[in-house]
Amino acid sequence: MSVVELTRDLVSIPSFEDETAAGDFIAEWLRRETDADVTRDEVGNVIARKGDSTADSLALVGHHDVVEPASSQVAGEEYVAEERDGRLYGRGTADMKGAVAAAMLAFRDSDPAGELVFASFVGEEVGGVGARHAIDEGFAPEYAVVGEGSTGYSSPGVTDVAVAHKGRRGSTITAHGEAAHASEADAGENAIYRATEAVSLVRNLEPPAVEVTGETLEGSVVVTEIDGGTAMNVVPDRCEITVDERTVPGKRAPLDRVEDLEGVEWTVDQDLPPMRCDDEDFAAAVLEAADGAQSATPELVTKPHATDAGWLAAAGTECVVCGPAEPGEAHTDTESVSINVLERCRESYRSIAETWPR
Repeated sequence: MSVVELTRDLVSIPSFEDETAAGDFIAEWLRRETDADVTRDEVGNVIARKGDSTADSLALVGHHDVVEPASSQVAGEEYVAEERDGRLYGRGTADMKGAVAAAMLAFRDSDPAGELVFASFVGEEVGGVGARHAIDEGFAPEYAVVGEGSTGYSSPGVTDVAVAHKGRRGSTITAHGEAAHASEADAGENAIYRATEAVSLVRNLEPPAVEVTGETLEGSVVVTEIDGGTAMNVVPDRCEITVDERTVPGKRAPLDRVEDLEGVEWTVDQDLPPMRCDDEDFAAAVLEAADGAQSATPELVTKPHATDAGWLAAAGTECVVCGPAEPGEAHTDTESVSINVLERCRESYRSIAETWPR
């Protein structure tokens, strides 16, 4: 079976909101095509192991959930998967069933240097539900290659190796006041005014930054929503602000300072961790594998988006990101992936599985 055929099969299976059928397919394929120990946990993650269980483990990691498809990406009970102009189009081709297919084939075909693990998680698109569950249940490979997009970062068409990525912390700042009629404004306490003080504080925060592979990975802190007030003639007693913060490894913006303001509280709603690989030898080995699978010269790069690599890194796994998706492809109505790059990733994954750990 070719990587195109396997990707098409995976893409055609609906896996927005319910990933059960896609997980069934992956697990059944692995049991049929390999002699690996294949398990399916209670949330739907598929994990397979082969090789020397006493050696350090290398995991090829992906996810089989997708975001909601556009109507043009659905035909009856299946999702559309179309091949044209050297690319495969459809929801999930880039993010990230193409990489899952490449990893499945590499897992089957490789003679691993140590213990080789394949893992496809659920719920990556909704905060890493599957990865977090697996980690809580003891999933702890020493090393992982996460197949999220790393193609086209150093230059168009080149599949690079990302050794760091940003995280995302979403939070809410709530300002409390005291309602009053607007004709007697001094009788109340305007929550919007208190909220504007918090906005000013956020605007003046220094975004976190860290040096990785000779470049600066810089985070950001942005107020993205505001909601307050009930009527034109009422002094508001409540105002909420949402903040999008892109975090970097080892550093956070001191958003908790807003709680020093009178009547203001701060709540973290989502916290997707950043990732950085601290094992230079592992990063170099994956780069060597990627280099051997393509005519261009890949580089070690950083990635702006949070992935399941962040959860794994936070739990102690040395991670890199290497995959076929290009910037701007994921989550679009015309999502697609290069067939040549799928083949390249399949070979890269097989190569690193057979040479790492050293």
